[in-house]
Amino acid sequence: MKLAALAAHLGATLHGDPDAEIASVAGLEEAGPGQLTFVANPKYTPLARTTHATAVLVEPAFEPIAAATLRIENPYLAFARALELFYTAPTYPPGIHPTAVIAPTAQIGPAAHIGAYAVVGDHVVLGAHATLLPHVVLYPHVSIGSHFFAHAHAVVREHCSLGDHVILQNGAIVGADGFGFARQTAPHTPAWHKIPQTGPAVLEDHVEVQANACVDRATIGETRIRAGAKIDNLVQVGHGCSVGQDTLLCGQAGLGGSTHVGRNVILAGQVGVAGHLTIGDGAVATAQTGIIADVAPGATVTGTYALDRRKWLRSYALFQRLPEILRTLKSKDRKDPPQNDME
Repeated sequence: MKLAALAAHLGATLHGDPDAEIASVAGLEEAGPGQLTFVANPKYTPLARTTHATAVLVEPAFEPIAAATLRIENPYLAFARALELFYTAPTYPPGIHPTAVIAPTAQIGPAAHIGAYAVVGDHVVLGAHATLLPHVVLYPHVSIGSHFFAHAHAVVREHCSLGDHVILQNGAIVGADGFGFARQTAPHTPAWHKIPQTGPAVLEDHVEVQANACVDRATIGETRIRAGAKIDNLVQVGHGCSVGQDTLLCGQAGLGGSTHVGRNVILAGQVGVAGHLTIGDGAVATAQTGIIADVAPGATVTGTYALDRRKWLRSYALFQRLPEILRTLKSKDRKDPPQNDME
């Protein structure tokens, strides 16, 4: 594709040869002639000055460089759109593989692709243009909207509901039993009595759950992932949680049961959230943060400790007061200057 055509497609302003050809895309360090790359972080500016790429996607105020530039407000998003032009994903024509098992009561929408050894249970409703790759399992009474895409070995448990344009990556599990057990002390009985997990998991439109992540069903009520939320690999969403619209849960994050996460929240990798907490809209938790109290809307939180619980709670209360204590000490020092030893 010529640079002029690419710039027009992306809505970017071109500085450079409009007839230059772009054949593929690549990262900034690896890109060579005939390739497009991007700069979305200022720390990579030095690499842009020496890149061998034919063209670079940059912000409008980016400095002039030797390579041609396509200037646009969001270079990262523009790069994603460019990838769509140069990468052809596999396509799956409508049809049902002879080894798939489809219950006679299931309702399958038009143009579905159902792969080898997939299982669709009784009374499942599957919308139009669904793609189920090999070994996907839909338990009985599952309801799914249009343009569903489930990669191999994804599972949706009984009575769960998924909206339109939902994507489940390999091994994603929606609606497995929540971790609910009641302690019992009667003799000759197991220590833990399993609590039935009766409420479904609900995924709204445009939700993606990535590989080997789990969204548990609720004890009662429901677990709900709202529209546009994205759940990364190996994330655990406990029973009865709610996750707000367009929120990101990054790799290995974990939500204890009945956690309520607002919209546009980012929980970075390995963030752990104790159960029955509320995280406000727009909050950010940096990697490995341990959250043991509610988080206010718009807050950025960080840090984690492993201490005796009672010591930790006392220390945490003191830690929050450190700025106030420091101000008090400084004020006291000003009022009470050190005594001269000669006096």
